Amino acid sequence: MASLIEARNLIKNFGPIEAVKNLSFSVEKGEVLGLLGPNGAGKSTTMKMLTGYLTPNSGSASIAGIDVVEDPLQAKARFGYLAEGAPSYGDMPVSDFLEFIAKSRKFSGQIDEAVQALQLESVLNQSIDTLSKGFRRRVGLAQAILHNPDVLILDEPTDGLDPNQKHEVRRLIERMAPEKAIIISTHVLEEVEALCTRAIIIDHGQIVADGTPTNLKAQSRYFGAIHVTLEKGAAAQGYDMFAAWDDVSLVQLADVSEGHARLSLLPYEKAALLDKVRGYVGDKGWVLHHISLDDGRLDDVFRALTTGDRGDEGDAA
Repeated sequence: MASLIEARNLIKNFGPIEAVKNLSFSVEKGEVLGLLGPNGAGKSTTMKMLTGYLTPNSGSASIAGIDVVEDPLQAKARFGYLAEGAPSYGDMPVSDFLEFIAKSRKFSGQIDEAVQALQLESVLNQSIDTLSKGFRRRVGLAQAILHNPDVLILDEPTDGLDPNQKHEVRRLIERMAPEKAIIISTHVLEEVEALCTRAIIIDHGQIVADGTPTNLKAQSRYFGAIHVTLEKGAAAQGYDMFAAWDDVSLVQLADVSEGHARLSLLPYEKAALLDKVRGYVGDKGWVLHHISLDDGRLDDVFRALTTGDRGDEGDAA
């Protein structure tokens, strides 16, 4: 069975600028793909090519097996798209805008269901340009899901929402995910870990990483790190002692409260340190206030892949 979303060797240039360079990936039903990258990396350009709003210089994109350039109307009937900035007609009341979208796309929209899902009942009669940024974003998401499409392509779907609204939108995406293929472009790495089954990191128009959030975090220098909280005197002694271990690449020291400090031991070549550190602290007779194992950090991997910053120095987070 063909993937619901397929990008094949996409290239897009704007004059001398290579925005997207030979990009290929696919998304299956039930997958939520996080599309990550710094500003200008090519994320929005990629999404616009997938949705047929930009024509690639070469390569192709398809939705549910339908080429978005060769058969744009059929392809666009199969997806919902929340574009960057959630564009709309600001002078329209929310209810009129959603009805207009449904009629212009010639489908019988599930307007009531979308309104309830995005909690828009209180603003239905307000013109869109009087709404807060968060409500405008929710209206944009509502128009994307009106026809219950097989594919959702969402550019920053929770931008501008307060924490409660973000929670509700995430729950909505989770409910829809098993029956759809979804792409989410976001700068909120917490959102990727909470929602996405897979993530792609793009830098300078190219894919530099592709995997589950767990697998990507395993590439972090903090994967397998040990964080141990001791009394300050013991931590000061431990700093030099742990730094001398062959299987420790870096030790970081940070105050956590009056009288206590935290040591973070970053392993060399993913060495297993937990039992060794716990035993050493016990042998020294130091009072152990806390010890934990780090499962890696997506932001650390993101920085390393998009800036080359391996973070060999600095305080523990």
